[in-house]
Amino acid sequence: MKIPKEPCHFERKGAGRDLSDFTPGTQKKKDRGEPFLLLDVREQVEFDFARIPDSVLIPLSQLPSRIGELDPEQEIVTVCHHGVRSLTALGILVKNGFTNVKNLTGGIDAYSVTADPSIPRYR
Repeated sequence: MKIPKEPCHFERKGAGRDLSDFTPGTQKKKDRGEPFLLLDVREQVEFDFARIPDSVLIPLSQLPSRIGELDPEQEIVTVCHHGVRSLTALGILVKNGFTNVKNLTGGIDAYSVTADPSIPRYR
C-alpha cells in the first residue's frame, strides 16, 4: 500500500531546518504552511483512541518493513505519544536516506495541550 500524497498543512514557527525541531505550539492553523506527511508511529489502539487529523499510521515496529511506502523526497514529521518512539522513527528514516524529516516535539500529548484540546489525552 502506498501512502497517500495528500499533504498535511501546518503553520511553522521560524525557518529552522533542525531534524527534531517541530513544536506542537506552532500547529494551531493547519491551513497554513508547507505540505508534509505527518507519520504517526504509535500502535493501532493508540491511533484509534487519539490522532491528529490527516496523520498516517505506520507503527514503529512496522516501519523498517514498510519504509518503501514513503517518499524520501517528501517532508515527513514523525509523531508518537510523547516523542520517544518518533525520534527512533526519525533515526530509522535518516539511516535510510530520508533527509527532510522532523519530530513533533512532545508528541500528540503536547499537541493536545498546546494546539488542539479536542484530541483526547491518555497515559
